[in-house]
Amino acid sequence: MAKRDYYEVLGVPRNASEQDLKNAFRRLAKDFHPDKNPGDTAAEQKFKELGEAYEALKDPQKRAAYDQFGHAAFEGGRGGGQGGFGPDFASSMSDIFDDLFGEFMGGRRGGGQRRGNGRERGADLRYNMDVTLADAYAGKNAQIRVPTSVSCETCTGSGAKAGTKPKSCPTCGGMGKVRASQGFFTIERACPACQGRGEVIDDPCQSCQGQGRVMKERTLSVNIPAGVEDGTRIRLAGEGEAGHRGGPAGDLYIFLSVKPHEFFQRDGADIFCKVPISMITAALGGQIEVPAVDGSVTRVRVPEGTETGKQFRLKGKGMPVLRAKVTGDMYIQVEVETPKNLTRKQRELLEEFEKESRKETSPESHGFFARVKDFFDGKGG
Repeated sequence: MAKRDYYEVLGVPRNASEQDLKNAFRRLAKDFHPDKNPGDTAAEQKFKELGEAYEALKDPQKRAAYDQFGHAAFEGGRGGGQGGFGPDFASSMSDIFDDLFGEFMGGRRGGGQRRGNGRERGADLRYNMDVTLADAYAGKNAQIRVPTSVSCETCTGSGAKAGTKPKSCPTCGGMGKVRASQGFFTIERACPACQGRGEVIDDPCQSCQGQGRVMKERTLSVNIPAGVEDGTRIRLAGEGEAGHRGGPAGDLYIFLSVKPHEFFQRDGADIFCKVPISMITAALGGQIEVPAVDGSVTRVRVPEGTETGKQFRLKGKGMPVLRAKVTGDMYIQVEVETPKNLTRKQRELLEEFEKESRKETSPESHGFFARVKDFFDGKGG
């Protein structure tokens, strides 16, 4: 039976990129893997065909030869060995599947990555911490209490009873992996006897039940630098969960959340503050005192005729920029307050003020109503 075209086997065009080849192989190999199709000879044959096609096309030199000569490139003297792959083909395919299907084939990834001799890295931990805007401005040193697993003091993290130690797993010879032949392939899996650790404990430590770690609440000191923002992440290396049986500890990540402030709104390094002022101050001008984020009080001169929405910039009165010698600005936005709950005397004074007012006193309103009058007069004409 003639061999199918390798590109057709993988379902990709002849100009497919290396990543396209890899993605196609990963997708199809998962569907036809013998573990997913036990006893299905057709699926097993398809799986072998996929492996052969990918092995040829993933190597640039082999692919170039195949593109020029087709299957003849791997027959006779051109490729060497049956199908051009030689006796190491099964071993190389095992490496391919390890790379593509780490978890599918029994491997582990991420925070619990295994190291040699059964020592597994501890998991990373997350701690959410609230800080005030003042803390974010000045920085601080905080104490936090974190419940986590720590190395067992009784067995010093080995998991074995005092005076004993773990021994090499007899099933896998300490490798943590075992190989099984499935037709054309040799599949490598985590050792079922030691769960891939390469070691077994005959007499486990009673304090940690052979885990090499116990649960404990720890107090840690955290330095919060000036200028942190909402969502800033601080990493404390080695302060995460203790490793399994003496493995390295994970890391602790502290995620900061800056609490809303009573007066200030923050935009990056700039601070904004809305300040109400009286109608008299807005009309006649004057000085107002406003708080600053550093805890001080700053005087701001309000010119006469100031309207609602007017902003005043206070240079360098904003937030520091994290790990930089730069400081933002503070912006004061005034809101003119309309007088309420007037006394008879105040009402009389305002009525007198209204009688004395001219179009120059309130040019915006005078101009608007003048235009309205012209508009309606025009319609009437």
